[in-house]
Amino acid sequence: MDGEITASALADLLDADASVEIVDIRRPPAFERGHIPGSRNLPLGRLVDRIDELDSDADRIVTVCPHGESSVQAARLIDSYEGIEETPVVSLADGLEGWDGPVENGE
Repeated sequence: MDGEITASALADLLDADASVEIVDIRRPPAFERGHIPGSRNLPLGRLVDRIDELDSDADRIVTVCPHGESSVQAARLIDSYEGIEETPVVSLADGLEGWDGPVENGE
């Protein structure tokens, strides 16, 4: 894992159209209530089974949870996966609680 990223730094990357894979690890109902636009929902409990769905060609993978705690665990798990080792994996510091950018609803 390559540490954490602040909400403002993530917003800057998204504004610059950087290749960022955002992985929201919450359960589907929470994800559908609101998530960062472009996020992929891979619940933490199923992450191991679905990790191969991630874009290993992305410039960065950012994991997201409600408060920025579980996403650290998810980032470490993703970072340890063979095939992802070249892609920086970071956790969103303060999670969605610290995100003041746009949020979309639904899948």
